[in-house]
Amino acid sequence: MATLLHLDSSVFPEEGSASRAVTAAFRAAWEAEHPEGTVIYRDLAADPLPHLDGTAAAAGFSDPATHTPEQRTAFALRTRLAEELEQADAVVIGAPMYNFTIPSTLKAWLDQTIIMGRTAGAEPSAKGTPVTVVASRGGSYAPGTPREGSDFVQNYLQTVLGDAFGLDVTFVVPELTMAPANPAMSDLIPLYEASREKALAEATAKGRETAARVAA
Repeated sequence: MATLLHLDSSVFPEEGSASRAVTAAFRAAWEAEHPEGTVIYRDLAADPLPHLDGTAAAAGFSDPATHTPEQRTAFALRTRLAEELEQADAVVIGAPMYNFTIPSTLKAWLDQTIIMGRTAGAEPSAKGTPVTVVASRGGSYAPGTPREGSDFVQNYLQTVLGDAFGLDVTFVVPELTMAPANPAMSDLIPLYEASREKALAEATAKGRETAARVAA
């Protein structure tokens, strides 16, 4: 049975969130191909994970037989998150840009889920799993724009998801999402609308494509 891991991290509900609308489009296309499949869903904004602390970090580098009760509890969460990633045939992640980088709630998921010698290291346990990242942003950070060098979302996630986890990463990028709310960007609303429609179409197509890849 096909399994999709779906993570959202926007602080806004779907009707006010560019990333949630696009991850929902991906998921709908996936579920249309796998109606009997499983979706593991985590809303990291509504139900945030604890940030990695010394107890949880130390547990990842020590023999489980030596864990204290506190370490066992902390590492049980990390193990569950690793298992969710390993069970997934595909992953979709909503990663809006907040202050030039990802939300801290998504960073918490990454820090908890990266376990050296298991999900990361020489042979990552989910290596090759396709992941679609919806990297929405209020402005444009595309090549040639003034803020091209200030995108710390795609570069970072390509490194951690692609290199550390060994996942097969694709980005869908809705841009200029602040245009409807910011009077100074009103001239950019048509470009925002075009970017939104392109992102929705890309996510739908990627959902179908990934679902077919899993079925093959």
